[in-house]
Amino acid sequence: MKRGMVQLYTGEGKGKTTAAAGLALRAVGSGWRVLFVQFMKSVESAEIEMLGRCGGDSIEIMREWDGTFVVGNPTPKQKLMCENLFDSMLKRVERWRPDMVVLDEVAVAANFGLLQEGRVLDFVKNRPQTLEIVMTGRNATDAMIEASDLVTRMEKVKHYYDTGVKARKGIEY
Repeated sequence: MKRGMVQLYTGEGKGKTTAAAGLALRAVGSGWRVLFVQFMKSVESAEIEMLGRCGGDSIEIMREWDGTFVVGNPTPKQKLMCENLFDSMLKRVERWRPDMVVLDEVAVAANFGLLQEGRVLDFVKNRPQTLEIVMTGRNATDAMIEASDLVTRMEKVKHYYDTGVKARKGIEY
């Protein structure tokens, strides 16, 4: 029986979700079932489209966000969307028993106060022994880092966004 690890991709650099999507594809290609949960994302992206196409019945994508931005304190509706998504994820893990769960942008959701970090850490600590967890998001807390077996910090050295280039289809989404 394999032991599932906890991976965390954080930092200011580009590529956190893309790394998680690559892991999800690799897992599906190895016969795993993957639950890919996206917090605070509502716009369809090409990587999520391809996960759905390539994954068939082996991958499920969950998201619940209305596209609003968090400005200052999150609204009750924004908090409710994240809490509902987390609750749905817990139920789906129990029923479907995936081999991998990706919690995309969970660190950001916790940082913004949209989701209680303690709930995330309890899930990580009490997960089935074989479940692989992948978390992403900027500004991961020390507690998230401590709870992880592998932490990669994506560092921005230079980015074309800083020169005014907007997100490009096929590259950023």
